[in-house]
Amino acid sequence: MSCRGVFIHFFGLFKRLHTSVPSVRALSVSQSVMQNVPGFLWKLGQLNHVAIAVPDLEKARSFYQDVLGARVSKTVLLPEHGVYTVFVELGNTKLELLHPLGKNSPVTGFLQKNKVGGMHHICIEVDDIKAAMAHLKEKKIRILSEEPKIAASFL
Repeated sequence: MSCRGVFIHFFGLFKRLHTSVPSVRALSVSQSVMQNVPGFLWKLGQLNHVAIAVPDLEKARSFYQDVLGARVSKTVLLPEHGVYTVFVELGNTKLELLHPLGKNSPVTGFLQKNKVGGMHHICIEVDDIKAAMAHLKEKKIRILSEEPKIAASFL
């Protein structure tokens, strides 16, 4: 079953355990075991990745690859998202290292508020991204794009 993920942004999660307006950006594609959630038109899957905004992408990449010995992807430029991204494979999930592409990148603003970087978003897989987005919109979760977008994937 092909799945898409939902990026849920929790800005400042490490400083406080809640956010006033979480937002959703669509997505990632992979295979997953889905679980039924009673009353929902979509199924919740596994954690796909946790994205971390970093002020120095090469330093972060080196840490995960050279110090921790993790498998790390090549740097991918995503101009449509305004970021450079590197994926770090961690067994059953991944980290996505994000670095801004220019001053207009959404990650630039995040790093201005969080100088050392930090968790930018999580991606949880779902079986029906459009149904999930509609449900979250009904629950007053801010959606960053009206249509799902395919984002980077690991290696």
